[in-house]
Amino acid sequence: MSKSAILCVDDETVVLESLELELRRAFDNVYLYEFAESAEEALELLQELIEDGIEIIVIISDWLMPGMKGDQFLIVIHREYPNIITIMLTGQANKEAIERAITQANLYAYLPKPWNNKKLIETIKSGIAQNE
Repeated sequence: MSKSAILCVDDETVVLESLELELRRAFDNVYLYEFAESAEEALELLQELIEDGIEIIVIISDWLMPGMKGDQFLIVIHREYPNIITIMLTGQANKEAIERAITQANLYAYLPKPWNNKKLIETIKSGIAQNE
């Protein structure tokens, strides 16, 4: 049986660690949890996971990261993998970036930092349910 994964992308390690704690608390071992500190690293990791037969079902991405910004990253993801649910979790994104992600990357949700854990988990669950 192939495992499904949730990929989190943020250049701040403390954010990734917090997300991992929340995801494990909410979903336990139902999914694999993968983490990347940049969009470029996430794209490489995504390719490796797909080659290993792992389906990425959700990507949670920051917007302000070195190199590629979150909206551009999610646009690339949507073009290649339109079925992945995308969530932008950021305190920095401007209105234009969020609009671009909604229109060009089919952004499922935007949540501001600091995020509400309950709202984040509800958003992930509803995205997964809608995609099934």
